[in-house]
Amino acid sequence: MTSSGMRRSARPRIICHMTSSVDGRLRVDRWTPPAGGVAADLVHRHYEAVAARLAPEGWIVGRTTMAEIADGGTPAVPAPADGDLRKTHRGDRRGRDLAVAIDPHGKVHYGRDEAGGDHIVAVLGEGVPDAYLAELRRDGASYLFAGPDGRDLALALDTLGETFGVRTLLLEGGGIINGAFLKAGLIDEISLLICPAIDGLSGVPSVFEYLGTPGEKPAAGHALRHLGTETLEGGTVWLRYRVEAAPDA
Repeated sequence: MTSSGMRRSARPRIICHMTSSVDGRLRVDRWTPPAGGVAADLVHRHYEAVAARLAPEGWIVGRTTMAEIADGGTPAVPAPADGDLRKTHRGDRRGRDLAVAIDPHGKVHYGRDEAGGDHIVAVLGEGVPDAYLAELRRDGASYLFAGPDGRDLALALDTLGETFGVRTLLLEGGGIINGAFLKAGLIDEISLLICPAIDGLSGVPSVFEYLGTPGEKPAAGHALRHLGTETLEGGTVWLRYRVEAAPDA
């Protein structure tokens, strides 16, 4: 469990910022439509406006989400790269926010150094091939390692803080990567926009989806302290909580 008082100095504060239906589902294309007179683009507008209010220096997503954003196509064969490929590599950030992809096996191809205008940082496992690392360098992207299997998220955050000096990052899902951060005790705040919409189907991706055994409780030891509630245009409700150690933890 981490909190603002327990986090190592280099580690950025992580705010899990998500939008869901009232039943916690993430697939906007499946939701019931807005009520009459409510603009259809409010979901995106509210999400971006609230994200800006949180003043992050970048965002974190999992491999699947980043692949949808990056759409880098078929990788080209990179030229040999100079230097030690197996060390943290910092590209030319040029003052941009960070677009961090948790991609243990190096599956996402970019063809450039940005996603949504923000500088790409790939979080990898140590087993990714040299050719992929050379490809990232060719693209101008940054990368770092999160242990042998790429799943040491605490190490990844420490390295991000030490390398880039960032203080606040938004964790923007999907539910599987959110669940991994929750289980690791690496979420400091939750910012949740609940939209006036319903999905209703069992098994549709939700805000937190830790991949564990039936007996596991990935949220064990956590408690949420309410920081604020705000009703936005169209009936969306913004909830904000600080994640603390549970009193009996």
